[in-house]
Amino acid sequence: MKKLLTLSFLIGTILLSLPAEAQWSEQNHAERFEQLGPMLRSPNVYRTASGAPGHMYWQQKADHEIEVELNDDNQSIKGWQKITYYNNSPDPLKYLWIQLDQNERAKDSNTPKIAESKINPRMNLRQIESILWHDQDLGYKIHSVKDMSGKDIPVTIVKTMMRVDLPQPLMPGQQTEFTVDWSFNIHDRMSFIGGRPGYEYFPKDGNYLYTMAEWFPRMAVYSDFEGWQHKQFVGRGEFALTFGDYKVKITVPADHMVGATGVLQNPQEVLNSTELQRWEQAKKTYDKPVIIRTQAEAERLEKQKSKDKKTWIFHAENVRDFAWTSSRKFIWDAMAVKQGGKDVMAMSYYAKEGNPLWEQYSTRVVAHTLKSYSARTFDYPYPVAISVEASNGMEYPMICFNYGRPDEDGTYSDAIKYGMISVIIHEVGHNYFPMIVNSDERQWSWMDEGLNTFLQYLAEQEWDRNYPSRRGPAHKIAPYMASERHLLEPIMTNSENIIQFGPNAYAKPATALNILRETIMGRELFDYAFKEYSERWMFKHPTPEDFFRTMEDASGIDLDWFWRGWFFGADPVDISLEEVKWYKMDNRTPAEKKADQKKEAEKEAYHISMDYNKKDIPQTVVEADPATRDFYNSYNPFSVTPEDEQAYKNFMASLSPKEKELLNSGLNFYEMRFRNVGGLVMPLIIQFNYKDGTSEVERIPAEIWRLNEWEVTKVFAKKKEVASIVLDPLRETADIDEANNYWPRQFVPSRFELFKGAGGVRGASAGDNPMKRARRNR
Repeated sequence: MKKLLTLSFLIGTILLSLPAEAQWSEQNHAERFEQLGPMLRSPNVYRTASGAPGHMYWQQKADHEIEVELNDDNQSIKGWQKITYYNNSPDPLKYLWIQLDQNERAKDSNTPKIAESKINPRMNLRQIESILWHDQDLGYKIHSVKDMSGKDIPVTIVKTMMRVDLPQPLMPGQQTEFTVDWSFNIHDRMSFIGGRPGYEYFPKDGNYLYTMAEWFPRMAVYSDFEGWQHKQFVGRGEFALTFGDYKVKITVPADHMVGATGVLQNPQEVLNSTELQRWEQAKKTYDKPVIIRTQAEAERLEKQKSKDKKTWIFHAENVRDFAWTSSRKFIWDAMAVKQGGKDVMAMSYYAKEGNPLWEQYSTRVVAHTLKSYSARTFDYPYPVAISVEASNGMEYPMICFNYGRPDEDGTYSDAIKYGMISVIIHEVGHNYFPMIVNSDERQWSWMDEGLNTFLQYLAEQEWDRNYPSRRGPAHKIAPYMASERHLLEPIMTNSENIIQFGPNAYAKPATALNILRETIMGRELFDYAFKEYSERWMFKHPTPEDFFRTMEDASGIDLDWFWRGWFFGADPVDISLEEVKWYKMDNRTPAEKKADQKKEAEKEAYHISMDYNKKDIPQTVVEADPATRDFYNSYNPFSVTPEDEQAYKNFMASLSPKEKELLNSGLNFYEMRFRNVGGLVMPLIIQFNYKDGTSEVERIPAEIWRLNEWEVTKVFAKKKEVASIVLDPLRETADIDEANNYWPRQFVPSRFELFKGAGGVRGASAGDNPMKRARRNR
């Protein structure tokens, strides 16, 4: 007992009550740190427990030969295709499933039927039309499905899916060939129907710009983990597609410029001599884009409108889809980018309405995106990467459609500029996820949108030191996570069932990955593991399990608690610094201790009546009558006795040198109590601000919550006295209530912005802007 170094309570306690809305468990710990195993698919010969493809991994393949013609007079398209389907699975297949995505816009589509609608006090035409749907003749016309002998194959069309009933089962290792003849009317994607593909009409010059995507019947995915993915396409949940090789012939008006997935096979037939010369120059230019068709040349073609036709031929290998664009309005520029010992052509197609923004930025942004993403995943394997200005935002292999238009006078706001750069990075980045790392978008939007938004954030920060990224930093997701509970669902939710789609599928997973990289794992471990996942699943079909397992397998860090909280749960982060107690080692001499005890006793005994009684009671009974006094009237409990002195000497003599050093160290002990108000466990990041003006940060791993997920206590020994303490000082954890992160408590102001909504073409600048004002003031 004599060697016990006692701690005495020196400073008062600050105790703050728990918010009434806090949700408490009857158990100290429930499941937040249990392993994910039972929630994940079991490993097997196709997908290992490490997250890598198994030794018997397989996937299907579908090659396409397509001939298509665009009618610029009535905005329609007709095509013929031959599909060669390879059954690499161990299963015999009696039928095949094909996606008919154009049927999402057909008269009997489920899309308008399952969409909520209501009447507002003020309704515009677009809102009313969305209620009435439309009577346009849209959707596929499937004219025939035949085998290679010309015999009809029975098919069944189920909304946006078509079952092809094979004459005999397609056995493992076999392949089959068949043809499909089809047509459809292209819709105005600028109308209430919207959507990713379609056309945009420019009334000032009477021309069209076509973005042809989801334009041919596409093979559905048959996989080891799901069988056929034939969930209906109703507009949001994107695509699960099969890799294959494509040979595509596209016939368009002779003055149109065409950009497409793949490599142009007949440039001598479709480009004039000047364009060919510039094209060859672009292949050798690495520092800036070469303009192959200029704005002046495109403006001349806008007026001429040729009635002749040309056929553009493209080949693409190992792609999951094929898209293209066509217009006589297009300006075209390109430059070469070094990627893994080969040159990739970064290119842009845009109408004059996109300049000067597009000529200055688009292709440069494409090149930057390839460099940034490749450094963190794998060298870009395709020969081209194309950005098309289309008042849109959507991705396909090697080509994507983006927005960003200035005012007619060429000025634009910084929001338009950065919005355009961001969407180009994002859509070009989709070449990596999901075009190459080919996840199922129909089921798990976050596996492509979230991963891609995370890499987009990193590329944005590399583009400009103070780039105003909307998604990525932890604190930016806090408002979403603070939403009312009925507006939240886990990231692991089907695409069609998400209420706040952008925050859930894009921002939250991107933020989670950024937190993993910056706070949980560290950049080195995270980057290695993320690159390993990317390389393992290039040109394959990963699932969430493969991602979760690979990130742990390659880093050596157990992240099950993180996946549970961020991906399988909807709880927010709200960790409160509830209580701080300050202790010091009791190394006082007997005289110092008795003096302190006297001060404490006098303080405890004092009350206001004592001051008044000095005046109102001239003399007490004891003061007046000696007979009322005894031993205790003269006893001083705060005097130092010989016994006190001897006990102190004995105690000091019994201490070892280390104990004496500790006793006289002057250390300050701060006992801190934390409450998990939000429910999502996270590390404790604590900044101690000292009275001498210095500060330091302590980082406590999330596992401190493993035995009690609701409340933990931690003691910190500090040489200096603390003036204040801040929890999560750098806003790393997405804490939704920063007001309870301080000791002593501080007032944290909330701010709101006043804004005016804008309509019109997506990504188009409108109204006044600083550039416009500067021109006026010249």
